[in-house]
Amino acid sequence: MQQELVDRLAIRDLVENWAIWRDAGDWDRFATVWHDDGVMMATWFQGPARDFIRVTQEGWKKGVRILHFLGGSSIELAGDRAVAQTKMTISQRGDVQGVLCDVVCTGRFYDFIERRDGKWGFVLRQPIYEKDRVDPVDPSATLALDQEAMAAFPEGYRHLAYIQTQIGYVVKRDMPELTGCQVEKLYRYGTDWLAGKPVERL
Repeated sequence: MQQELVDRLAIRDLVENWAIWRDAGDWDRFATVWHDDGVMMATWFQGPARDFIRVTQEGWKKGVRILHFLGGSSIELAGDRAVAQTKMTISQRGDVQGVLCDVVCTGRFYDFIERRDGKWGFVLRQPIYEKDRVDPVDPSATLALDQEAMAAFPEGYRHLAYIQTQIGYVVKRDMPELTGCQVEKLYRYGTDWLAGKPVERL
């Protein structure tokens, strides 16, 4: 029980450090939460963690601000492997057709985590996008969204995808949401990971 508690605390620390160090631009320490083969999946990026760090730094230089707030975690342990689900919000500020807006998306981080040489690290981070909204920073501003363009994006991250495409990102349109085949597939992959199978990504 004592070792399990230590492992759970280490994994929760890993999850929290990801958000703090990434949002603070502490790139050297942010790189330490990943294993060398770690993969990040997001609406606007899918690929190796080292490339995610690089393109995030490039976005920072252009003024892109995507921030994270964490809630509770549920951690499943199986020896040197774990799956952690953590409630979170993603907040992005940007221009939407001339109006400065905040988009907030609520969801979960679904993480495939492994202990290697005594160190826990991320192998795969896959967000689940549950619901989102967009609001003008100035509440008196009038915001007119392209409803046809909005309808082309999944409901769970529709507004987030809209603002990201407005600033030039290509958005993946089949990310897991609160319900549906993609999130069910992700849960199966998590079960397989804990059973010792190779990591699978959507």
